[in-house]
Amino acid sequence: MTMRFRRRTAVAALSATLLLAAPVASAHALSGPAPAASTTATTATTATDTLELPRPTGPYAVGTEVLHLTDPGRIDPWVPEAGDRELMVSLYYPARPGRPGSVAPYMSTGEARLVLAGIGLEGTVQPSALSSLGTHARTGARTAHGRFPLVLLSPGFGNPRATMTSLAEDLASRGYVVASVDHAYESIGTELPDGRLLTCVACEKMASAPEEAREELGRLVSTGRATDLSFVLDRLTGHRPAWKNSRMIHPDRVAVAGHSIGGSAAASAMLADPRFDAGINMDGAFQERVPASGLGERPFMMLGTAVHSPGGQEDKTWDEGWPHLDGWKRWLVVEGAGHSSFTDVPVLEDRMGVTLDTSVTLTTDREVSITRDYVGAFLDQHLRGRHQPLLDGPTPGNPEVVFQRP
Repeated sequence: MTMRFRRRTAVAALSATLLLAAPVASAHALSGPAPAASTTATTATTATDTLELPRPTGPYAVGTEVLHLTDPGRIDPWVPEAGDRELMVSLYYPARPGRPGSVAPYMSTGEARLVLAGIGLEGTVQPSALSSLGTHARTGARTAHGRFPLVLLSPGFGNPRATMTSLAEDLASRGYVVASVDHAYESIGTELPDGRLLTCVACEKMASAPEEAREELGRLVSTGRATDLSFVLDRLTGHRPAWKNSRMIHPDRVAVAGHSIGGSAAASAMLADPRFDAGINMDGAFQERVPASGLGERPFMMLGTAVHSPGGQEDKTWDEGWPHLDGWKRWLVVEGAGHSSFTDVPVLEDRMGVTLDTSVTLTTDREVSITRDYVGAFLDQHLRGRHQPLLDGPTPGNPEVVFQRP
């Protein structure tokens, strides 16, 4: 089957509107400016004092720290002349009460400029509307007592890791250490500590490749990210950890989750590395197919939009992969959701006063709470061994979430 890319000018939002969300779609220039979104509230483009992510729901305060990791064993696959593979990782962790340090920025001003240019909002929305977006994690926060499960997050193709912040903060408040990874040259805006700004070279290569080559490139993105995630796990739980607070991680309770192609990478990571105990794919096509041998009976959840309903015409990889998932599994479709509903994009739309996806019928609050609740329930059940009735079947409080049993 050949691979095409589907333009999602509204749906993909902060990934230059083009994501590896389906195995069939038409090719477009991933790195070029997208058509500008319609602006519905101009006051939100400059005001920064009222911009804030939803508050975390758990009992812990949230601390954060950014790591710059370099893998000396790998040359960067997209820009070989750059040398060793470099990764930026934002860590979120359960913290003790108190207010040491400062509130972490959502992203840097340089990253914000690149993101806004990539989605066609340069000059319409000020970079400060993103860079100063209110978060709830504090740098220098004292770690909570105890050991906690670890969750690695991989964003959509082109999306910076910042777009997973709301979920990461919420999980940390519930008692998880979370590592959100920027995969070098696979985001439209990543700033390194020395000030270098990396753009999405992988997007450019994907856009310029012959159509018959794109399926293989998609697989390489997924498997390459799996290698990144294993490396991050090494650096967090190995003999010489890169993080001074690594002792708070429980190394035998580790999950991997991702959005769009990051969801495919979650499955690829589980295929390649038995240390990942559970995985979640949020609305991403499987770029590396789930083999008949399965995932070693480890639990896996697919959480997506109606595009990923059984028998879907736009993406058949969920239908193909479902029977090969050989452990506990769920296939959940959220009616009224859009491709980016599982990220911060709906919040950013509201805060900046723009509309990026007119097909979404859920409120932002519902998009946020559904993602947080179902991801959190999955992790509580499979990393903590706490049965979660929310995952047993439909519930009156969540009529939008359809349990698929093909």
